[in-house]
This record gives sequence, C-alpha cells and structure tokens, in this order.
Amino acid sequence: MPEVIILTMNYDKDHIHLHLSIPPKIRVSDAVRTIKSMSGRLLKKKFEYMRKAYWGVDGIWSDGYFVSTVGVNEYAIKRYIEHQGQEDLGQAQLVLGL
Repeated sequence: MPEVIILTMNYDKDHIHLHLSIPPKIRVSDAVRTIKSMSGRLLKKKFEYMRKAYWGVDGIWSDGYFVSTVGVNEYAIKRYIEHQGQEDLGQAQLVLGL
C-alpha cells in the first residue's frame, strides 16, 4: 500500500501507536489489516523466537484496534505518539490547546 504513509510511530510495553496518512479511496480497516498482516509476517521471518512463540497462530497482533481522525490538532497527536513509553511523572504533559 504505497499510498499509506507512516507519519509518526512509537510504542509502549504492549502496544504501538501509528499516525498514518490514508487516502480516502482506502478503507481504514483495509490499511490496518494490511499493516498488521505484513508486519507480523516480517517479524516472524526476522526473529526465530517469534516463529516459535506464535507457531500455529494466524497472527501476532490482537484483533482490535483504535482509530481516530487527527482533525485540527495534528501537532498534539504527534507529540502524544512521540512520547509513548516515557515515564509518566503523574502530571498532564499533553496540552490539547482546545
């Protein structure tokens, strides 16, 4: 899917966040399914322990996903994704600027 562009990507202990540009002609569900399928296949190919851990299982990713549009505050979304995995200081660090 060359039209789908990963703009920002980061991860936490048990999930990833992707900020994507998906053209209107591609269904979001199709883009997510393709990304999960291809990345799972590539991870199993590259890492032997993943082939063993997920032997006989269709995919490594969970079935669900969350999708939201960026809207007018793309900067806040990008900052949120970029700071995934960093220790939470117990204070709200993300200001949405509504």
